[in-house]
Amino acid sequence: MLSFDPVFFALAIPAVTFAGISKGGFGSGAAFAATPILALAVEPATALGLMLPLLMLVDLATLGPYWRKWDGLAARRLILGSVPGVALGAMLYRLADPDLFRLLIGGIAIAFVAWQLSVRLRLVRFRARPFPPAAGGLAGLAAGFTSFVSHAGGPPVAVYMLSLGLGKTAFQATTVLTFWVINILKFGPYAAMGIFTWDTAKADLMLAPFALIGAWLGVRAHWLVPERLFFAITYVLLVLTGSKLIWDALG
Repeated sequence: MLSFDPVFFALAIPAVTFAGISKGGFGSGAAFAATPILALAVEPATALGLMLPLLMLVDLATLGPYWRKWDGLAARRLILGSVPGVALGAMLYRLADPDLFRLLIGGIAIAFVAWQLSVRLRLVRFRARPFPPAAGGLAGLAAGFTSFVSHAGGPPVAVYMLSLGLGKTAFQATTVLTFWVINILKFGPYAAMGIFTWDTAKADLMLAPFALIGAWLGVRAHWLVPERLFFAITYVLLVLTGSKLIWDALG
């Protein structure tokens, strides 16, 4: 049973609003932080079931502003890779150690940012090139799996797309499209596994306005923030989410 007390709402309202802002304007990488915040007040599986409908609501709210602004090829590679990733997550949800994957994804995210900074600061000499096409499928696989077990699929997608050198709106639109599909793929297995309950449904109804407010703020921020600052924020969020994943894994 969920306890709809002041502590729950004190944690849930800012967490859900932040997830909406992140997904609506800054590539969704940090949106997963809402789940561990909620897990301070409810069981982890309950936090997953509570967040998914809200994430899907934000997906719907942000598809319109970014419609057809995505990179179709990058989105296709990520989505195709995510299908077996979600299936693997469903099969291994109760068996796999999610901390191992949190550690790997977090380490890759931080290493990627460190590498990019070293290139930009000319600490190493390297001709930047996009990852090969297969990397999109691998990033989608990792995103599908980690998104299923912890809603933490943002970092693999961000690492892959940052390597492509997309503009900020193409980057954001591709992320929105990719996770719209991934979250739809997750819904059926979540329902079959009993992750959704009447309590999570009631919580979603109460928290939906805050998710939508966050999505609106995120979209507004996206158009107002200059491109250079947008990617600086993206790198910072990638480091923060990577660090949080490592902290959770080792904690």
